Amino acid sequence: MAINLHIPDESEIFTVPGVEIGVAAAGIRKPGRNDLTLFRLAPGTNVAGVFTRNRFRAAPVQVCESHLARGNGIGALVINTGNANAGTGEGGLAAARQTCAAVGKLLAIEPARVLPFSTGVILEPLPVDRLIAALPRAVRALGDSNWLAAARAIMTTDTQPKIVSRRVEIGGKTATITGISKGAGMIRPNMATMLGFLATDVHLPPALLAQTARAIADRSFNRITVDGDTSTNDSFIVMATGRSGLKVATQSDPLYAALVESLAAAATELAQKIIRDAEGATKFITIRVERAASHDEALKVAYAVAQSPLVKTAFFASDPNLGRILCAIGYAGIEDLDVTRTNLWLDDVLVASGGGRHPAYREEDGQRVVKQEEITVRIDLGRGDLADTVYTCDLSHGYVSINADYRS
Repeated sequence: MAINLHIPDESEIFTVPGVEIGVAAAGIRKPGRNDLTLFRLAPGTNVAGVFTRNRFRAAPVQVCESHLARGNGIGALVINTGNANAGTGEGGLAAARQTCAAVGKLLAIEPARVLPFSTGVILEPLPVDRLIAALPRAVRALGDSNWLAAARAIMTTDTQPKIVSRRVEIGGKTATITGISKGAGMIRPNMATMLGFLATDVHLPPALLAQTARAIADRSFNRITVDGDTSTNDSFIVMATGRSGLKVATQSDPLYAALVESLAAAATELAQKIIRDAEGATKFITIRVERAASHDEALKVAYAVAQSPLVKTAFFASDPNLGRILCAIGYAGIEDLDVTRTNLWLDDVLVASGGGRHPAYREEDGQRVVKQEEITVRIDLGRGDLADTVYTCDLSHGYVSINADYRS
């Protein structure tokens, strides 16, 4: 069961002018469920993306990168779930390109203006004929209010759809930001086995949008981890339709900072929802590292703690076995770490200081915190003035069961 994951009511989901969405059942892996999603973007929409750093990048990732590099203007996105089209060689690339050609023909745009996305099982051929056969139904379903249907259609092992929508005032005008994501396991930055699609009706030029997408990803999707695995298909797409009349042309524009904050807040909520719905998760855990000498140092420590199986299983058991956290801090790779200057808190409870257990720490205080569904681990390194945050979850029997049974 997802941890305090809010699914907005339809009345809370705002359409983004210039974006239409249609979903359909293609039978990619399971019959009878919507597993195909099509976005049609109005002319003038700019699109940017951030993709996995896994060297076994899936065929659709490779095609997306190639199509975005051409700079022709993207007119459509097509997403299938149930099959990742990864580890599929030249045949997988051909299937992704065939998908783009079919979408292009239906929407009367060049295939190079289509971005394909796939998620699901790796190392299996994409049943592209089934996908293409369902595309006309997705086209007929196109409409501007299908965001929640799309959030459901891109799910794999997710138990809940992940969607965020808000209207914000920027420069005296109202801007809309709506997005969806999917992901529950094989989650680690660079990025994760996740798909994220975020749209706004603000205009940003292509180069600035690309820069913005990278900055937003670093603050959101590149700050989450479930199990430390970086997938083959990670993709985060930002679409800017420009239909609101609000234009942000440069980074020095006084409106830019406010827009980035709003976009990053939406992306962070989507990223956190992935952790809240992580495979088998029962606890949502924030790891905050403070007074580090660099952001890289802070992240090393945060990820060492967040990805330790011993730490994660202790949290699942509601066991304040907090020496495991100190252990992870110590092996994070900071060779000159002075442990006598390192402090550790669970929420408001000071656990360790001066190189050991804090004199006032009581086991019952730690027990109280680790029983909660939401926990903050705060680590003070005493080395500088920089900080960073990572979001993670516990590791439960459910995670093992889901991943053992995933293909059956």
